[in-house]
Amino acid sequence: MPMTDDGVPVHIIGAGPGGLATAAALHELGISTVVLEKSPSVAASWRAHYDRLRLHTTRRWSALPGLPIPRSYGRWVARDDFVSYLESYAEHHGIEVATGVEVDSVARDGDDWVLHANGGRRLTTPVVVVATGYNHTARLPSWPGRETYEGELLHASRYRNPEPYADKDVLVVGAGNTGAEIAADLAQGGAARVRLAVRTVPHIVRRSTLGWPAQANGILCRRLPTRLVDALAARMAKVAVPDLSARGLPRPDTGLYTRARQGAIPVQDVGLIKAVRKGKVEPVAAVESFDGAKIQLADGSSVAPDAVIAATGFRRGLEDLVGGLGVLDDAGRPLAHGRRTHPEAPGLYFIGYTNPLSGMLRELSLDARRIAKAVNRAVA
Repeated sequence: MPMTDDGVPVHIIGAGPGGLATAAALHELGISTVVLEKSPSVAASWRAHYDRLRLHTTRRWSALPGLPIPRSYGRWVARDDFVSYLESYAEHHGIEVATGVEVDSVARDGDDWVLHANGGRRLTTPVVVVATGYNHTARLPSWPGRETYEGELLHASRYRNPEPYADKDVLVVGAGNTGAEIAADLAQGGAARVRLAVRTVPHIVRRSTLGWPAQANGILCRRLPTRLVDALAARMAKVAVPDLSARGLPRPDTGLYTRARQGAIPVQDVGLIKAVRKGKVEPVAAVESFDGAKIQLADGSSVAPDAVIAATGFRRGLEDLVGGLGVLDDAGRPLAHGRRTHPEAPGLYFIGYTNPLSGMLRELSLDARRIAKAVNRAVA
């Protein structure tokens, strides 16, 4: 298989969906790749997700280039099935994955990129694709008193299932998709009490309505004016989603698409609405601080749960890898992604660092082909 002009394969950092999709798209154009993965296998981050996780995007729009997801996996693909799909995907496309290789930093050396990796490795290549994942580094806020908290505190990335929390009082912090799903999971799985700490009230949408998936709306609205989408979404919410104000979860004041453009994706309901309506999940005010065994909330009240699960998001974790290259914004996100490269960093591509309403897997699949075409033009 042809390589770059220098006979060196394109180096891809990360063997998740973005890295594998890019490798497959490059292979279709006859360009050799090597995927560098610090873990022992592909799809490492997906293996670590909680047990009940299913994709919030449909099977059809979650498949990567060149291989459909099996129909037997159902419309909403389970975590383990998606991991199996990624394993099959790498095998199907003959993707070379070098496991146990952790790239510490990427630096420029003339016209080439140098990847400094564990074991003293120094890998040189003209083209690098960074695909280390949107949810790379768990983010745990520095709440006052957190270090001396007497109860159990863990980030949502360490949550697997409700079994350890049977008959316990649990506070879930963060009302995004992860927090909402974990809260519902705990309520269904036997926790004695489940509270959900909410700082910013989320938009909640049905995963599908009369068979029409919410993802389809996300795809359709991408080219529509923000104010129009906000208005349409508000009308749909009044029809499809009950008013939970009396339960402590009012409708947001800011429009759905306005919020999405700011980076806040709506919560797809997989049990939260029912749990809140039945009082099995109790929305409460945001966490302000920790005080011994108690937690102070923003409304002045306090709670003393047995365990706190912080669904407080992730950082992209790119600062150590490429932070000195001037390619990140103040929030640590790539200034250029997909087929575009930063003017000061030709040959350095990023994939999978956006979270659009149309679905991350769908968009990174499109970006993988765009990157492959851009690389093909550059090495032709």
